[in-house]
Amino acid sequence: MSATGLARRVAALTGAGSGAAHAVGGGEICAAYRVELDDGRTVFAKTLADAAPDFFAAEAAGLDLLRTTGAVAIPGVLAAVPDLLVLEWVEAEEPTPARAERLGRELAALHATPAPRYGTRGPLYLGPVPLRTPVPAVADPGGWAAFHAEYRLLPLLRLARDSGGISPGDAAVVERLCAAIDEVAGEPQPPAVIHGDLWAGNVLWGEARSHLIDPAAQGGHPEQDLAFLELSRCPHADRLLAAYEEVRPLPGRAARAPLHSLHHILIHAALFGGSYGPQSAAAARAALAAAGSA
Repeated sequence: MSATGLARRVAALTGAGSGAAHAVGGGEICAAYRVELDDGRTVFAKTLADAAPDFFAAEAAGLDLLRTTGAVAIPGVLAAVPDLLVLEWVEAEEPTPARAERLGRELAALHATPAPRYGTRGPLYLGPVPLRTPVPAVADPGGWAAFHAEYRLLPLLRLARDSGGISPGDAAVVERLCAAIDEVAGEPQPPAVIHGDLWAGNVLWGEARSHLIDPAAQGGHPEQDLAFLELSRCPHADRLLAAYEEVRPLPGRAARAPLHSLHHILIHAALFGGSYGPQSAAAARAALAAAGSA
């Protein structure tokens, strides 16, 4: 879709007469634009060629789920159609320690929000990859480890193996972790509302509050969000995590971080290959070693 055509569609979807679209960076999957409308509004739009029909509807539902918790700031959804998502524009500021600490406290509040199941009732995507939720749903805290292995790690591992993004030897290490995941997972964790794809680039730092974008929001394990923030070198992560744990202590969390970051590394192995295959195996080895199962 050309920038002119996209601006025309965004204007129609938002009730404006016309607009001008300018490409912006930051995403790995979608094309993103700042669209200046003739009524004075500025909005954000993203599009993806050959997107699944429910791809952007799933993202909009995830944003709405996060918003309903009241714990974190989320851009408003202005339109969601099969090939286009339009959101309120959020002007990003520089990250600071104080902003990181506030976000840490807000994430602790988000993760205190119970979810009815692991996964979602509707469609869910991690990047362009659909994620399944079992029927009947899994809600027993003791079932998270098996759920995570069967519905997150192993499907992404198969995708990485089929794409050539991980070697047979490295894949075998991940399979060994999945077989021993009950020994590695730690204490049972009831399903909580999580962002689900919380890398550093999905935080728009703000003066009053920072906004979260691009979620794979679902019922899940809170330590996944924290592990991916660390893995992606979130600015002032030490201050963010310290503020989080003042509200919601997580003894032993650092030892479990390799387990909780693994599915994010696996999807990168599947989509991009390169060093992500060996990194997947390294994370699996670290998780096993931390639990004494190496």
